[in-house]
Amino acid sequence: MLRLYDTRRRAVFPFRPRSSPITLYVCGVTPYDTTHLGHARTFLTFDVLVRHLEAGGRPVRYAQNVTDIDESILQRAARDGVSWRDLGQREEREFLADMRRLGWRPPDVMPHATREIPSMRAMIDALVAKGGAYDIKGGVYFDTSRAGHYGELSRFSAARMLRILAAQDDAALDDPERRDPVDFALWRRVPSGPRWPSRHGRGRPGWHIECSAMALRYLGPRIDIHGGGSDLIYPHHENEIAQSECATGQRPFVGWWMHAGPVRLAGEKMSKSLGNMVFVRTALETTTPQALRLYLLDSHYRRPFDHDEAKLVGAEERASALAETLGRGAIGPLGRDAATREVLAALDDDLDTRTAIRALERGARRAAAGSRPSLRHLARRVLGIL
Repeated sequence: MLRLYDTRRRAVFPFRPRSSPITLYVCGVTPYDTTHLGHARTFLTFDVLVRHLEAGGRPVRYAQNVTDIDESILQRAARDGVSWRDLGQREEREFLADMRRLGWRPPDVMPHATREIPSMRAMIDALVAKGGAYDIKGGVYFDTSRAGHYGELSRFSAARMLRILAAQDDAALDDPERRDPVDFALWRRVPSGPRWPSRHGRGRPGWHIECSAMALRYLGPRIDIHGGGSDLIYPHHENEIAQSECATGQRPFVGWWMHAGPVRLAGEKMSKSLGNMVFVRTALETTTPQALRLYLLDSHYRRPFDHDEAKLVGAEERASALAETLGRGAIGPLGRDAATREVLAALDDDLDTRTAIRALERGARRAAAGSRPSLRHLARRVLGIL
């Protein structure tokens, strides 16, 4: 049985979905720069999860958003003297091209924030009507005092929350008159830039409301798995829980919260804001997609990942050896041989791709001819490293 770690409950539990198909929502890109290894590792984690579930005969409905309106995009577009729409569309195309090269199983739906404004406005109206949000000069804010479990996901102190909020790209836009410094914007009345009409005045949505509105529209009020990078635990995912549960009255909003650890370069988190990025397309100039997948999956997804060029070179050698051993012949159904069971057991253990890859490598070297079609299935269609 598949067992997954849930960030909210801080433990691994047997995965028992509420729905069929299984519903999965993953926070996607804000397209203002090229795909770096941190993005790729997060999205490959959920790629393998979906492949593993589907290989076991469990259908998945997978949604991943595109945040194509955001203060980060507006700031980058202003810096570069380009249209924010053109910037977002260009970088989204580049992201999709990078992920296709990595053999990504695309989400079933990829909603864009700019196309989901009506859904966001409807959720904001519902929150106001229920007393979960209030209207002040700067816009509409969620009242975190109305969320009885606020802070349950991150378990951060108020002081730590405030330090994180102060570093957000949209911090300067927050209305200082909001009731509590951790109350967050649902709709901002802004004087310039892209704006949309609403009953609360012309403006644009806050960051957090988009994912709640999209998850509700495409997956329903309670979803099985919600994923993203660990940097999203607070404020984004904490705020999603608060507004979603308040708007729908359904708890828990998410059964399992899954968070991928960051990719680090020289000890610092790889990020656009720091500019310390290794891009997917750069890495693929000197290695293969299969080797890059193997490299990024060769550690447990919850652990931080330290980029190491020597290990990337070693991953290419390992991928080549695997291709030499398993690359020829039919891809069969999953068998019951010992090597296949060992790989599947590792994946069932909180998606332990590192152990799964190493079991696959051992199995490929030792396997009888009859088990090779099953191992090819695992290597190509589940892990994507062949």
